[in-house]
Formats: sequence, structure tokens, C-alpha cells
Amino acid sequence: MIEPGATIGILGGGQLGRMIAVAAAQLGYHCHIYAPEPESASVAAEVALRYTQGDYDDTAALAAFAADCAVVTYEFENVAIGVLERLALDVVRPSVKALVTAQDRMNEKTFVTGLGGRPAPFAAVDSAADLAAAMARIGTPGILKTRRDGYDGKGQWRLMRPADADGLDLPAKPLIYEGFIDFFAEFSVIACRGGDGSVRFWDSAWNVHENGILATSTVPAPAEVLAQMPEARALAARVAEALDYVGVLTCEFFATGDGPVFNEMAPRVHNSGHWTIEGALTSQFENHVRAICGLPLGDTALAAKGVEMRNLIGAAANGWAAILADPASHLHLYGKAEAREGRKMGHVTRLIL
Repeated sequence: MIEPGATIGILGGGQLGRMIAVAAAQLGYHCHIYAPEPESASVAAEVALRYTQGDYDDTAALAAFAADCAVVTYEFENVAIGVLERLALDVVRPSVKALVTAQDRMNEKTFVTGLGGRPAPFAAVDSAADLAAAMARIGTPGILKTRRDGYDGKGQWRLMRPADADGLDLPAKPLIYEGFIDFFAEFSVIACRGGDGSVRFWDSAWNVHENGILATSTVPAPAEVLAQMPEARALAARVAEALDYVGVLTCEFFATGDGPVFNEMAPRVHNSGHWTIEGALTSQFENHVRAICGLPLGDTALAAKGVEMRNLIGAAANGWAAILADPASHLHLYGKAEAREGRKMGHVTRLIL
């Protein structure tokens, strides 16, 4: 058990790191942020005790950072695995194994299939010939994605018919082709697993995306989504156990007429769980801190009859005054200086009491 007063290291300086640091401070911990951008550009640095600017392949800087921390966690999954393995950090939670699995979509889907999960049909693509073969086997429509990196719709190409691949300038990196799924809703299973193997689940949110970016998460989800939650939770629990996972784990699913279809996993706190800050007895951020520090996990039950979280994208954050005029709404602005199109500037959570 890591007692309050110790320092938690966070790799990444964005809004997820910011919210982890706020939860950690509430429990009496200090946070040390490590990220490549200047401190003035890190929204997590504003609420942390210390900040180190350094590249993720700077072994010396990372070693000095780790030496200051009782435990190290991460707010995003694209940290170079080799660096963490060379550092041989005593305590990285969630484990490096979780990063290895989640960083590559091909590895991720193969891993989940081995645990009995059902992802969309998929195939590795390393050339135009591979893409043609994948489209012939899986069919169209489909979606071509980079196997690594990419989020909020980035690094993806929709291929509605075979001719859409003609003349496509493929990036010089490993890709994956996935068949489209006929689904009626998207939902996420967010779990927290402690070092003792105990697991807590929050209510699954019904997620709605706009332009590839999460727009709203609502709990409770519709009845037809809730009916698929037990199977999805069982898979998420198997994933967490197989990875010897410690911390918050998110698995996203498509709700279909044949049951839940696995979409992807994120080995971290997640946008679709932001509603838990006010909407659950213990937020995803607090329970993540509890788990990585070896503390007992908190109750994840709903704190209201219902909750809706809405992302504030770009200029939508400028409506903060109207949001605050609604006594049922809770505003979170991330402190980002420029409200660019497609940029997550904050979120608002509305409780139904």
C-alpha cells in the first residue's frame, strides 16, 4: 500500500492527467507530470506539484522522473514500450503488458478473440494487395485504420465499396481493415481492478459519437443495451485478469442483434466515464488512484437517477455562462488556451435527481 503523502507519477500532460491529479490531491497524494510539451502548455501541470518536460524516449529524464515517484501511471497508451522496459520501473500501473496489447489494434483484437470476445471481422494490411484481399474476404463497407496511434476518428478511412480503395495513398505503417458492424447503439464497460483482484464496474454508458468524437454519454443506458451488459462485463473482467491489470480499464462495444461486439480497449480512465465525477459515489479517477496505490476500491453506484455527460468541443466551451445557469449541470473546463475545431475543451455533466 502506498500511503497518502507519496508522489504519483503521470505520463502525459492532458486533461485525463489533470483529472487524475485532482482526484489524487483529494486523497492526499502529490503528482509529478511527465510530458514532452512545455509546462505552460500542459493542462495537467496546472494542478500538479511537479512537472518534467522530456521526450518519451529520453531514458535519463524518465529515470529521474521515476526515481521521484512511488508509482507511475499513464493517461494515454502511446508511450514507447521499450523505454518503460529499459527503465525497469518497480511500479508501473496498469502494467506494461496492458500497453503492449492496447497499442496495436491487431494485437488487441487477436488477444480479445482468444478470450472468447467477438470483434468485427479484421485483417492485417501492409500493402495494396493485402487490402484488396481483406476487402474480398471481409467485404465492404469497411474501415481501414492505422494499427497504432489514431483517436477520435484520426488515422481512419471509410471504404464503402471496393472502388474506394483505388488510388488510395496508404501510409507507410502497419494497418488493419475491419468490416462494418450493423449495430443499434455504442456503449462502454468501465471497470476498476485492484491489486487483490477485486473488480468494480460503473453503470455502462450509452455513447453517441459525432464526426468520430464522443458527443454524449448517458446512464442508465436503454434497456436493449443493458441486456447486453452482463456478457460485455464478463469479457472485460477476463481481459483485466489476463493482463493482471491494476487500475481503470475501458472496453467499448457495439450493441447488435446478436449481442455485444467488442470495438476497442483503453488501458486508462476514459472520456465516457467522465460522468462518474458527480454521477457516481466514487469517480473513475478516484478509484484509479485507489487501485494503483493499493487502497480499498470505492463504491461505483449511481449518485442520481440518471446522468448525461456532454463533451464541449471547440467553441461550445464558450457557452459556460449558460451551462452554469442550470443548477443541475456541473461544468469542467480543461484550461486549454485555444478552442480549435474538434478539440475537447471540457465537458458538462447533468444530474437527473
